[in-house]
Order: sequence, then C-alpha cells, then structure tokens
Amino acid sequence: MPPLPKRKYPKARQGKRRSHMALKPAGLSKCPQCHAARLPHTACPSCGFYRRAGAVAIKSAKTATE
Repeated sequence: MPPLPKRKYPKARQGKRRSHMALKPAGLSKCPQCHAARLPHTACPSCGFYRRAGAVAIKSAKTATE
C-alpha cells in the first residue's frame, strides 16, 4: 500500500504548484506590408507576405449570392 498524506494540503499550496500552468497570450507582431497583427516567423494571414515577399496566395472571401 503506498504512503498517503496525513493532512489535507491547503489551496494556496496547490495554487503555487500550478502557477506556471496559466495560458499566456500569443506574442503578435505587426506585418511590415499591411500592418495587421500576425504571429512572428509566419506568413501574414491577411496579405500573404513573409519577409517583404509574396509567399502565400490569399483566397478572396466568398460572398453569399443567395
């Protein structure tokens, strides 16, 4: 039989143990071409440029014709 704790751990101690598990916001940078927010080291999702060159062709948004 494994050893068990003799007393209940306080919630403050539990919070200290889990303090590094919080979600952090994504570090966004500004696109030099269109100035939209994007993740660093990736192609811009709005204009498709990466390092001042067209890297990805962006599809235009579909319009509803109904």
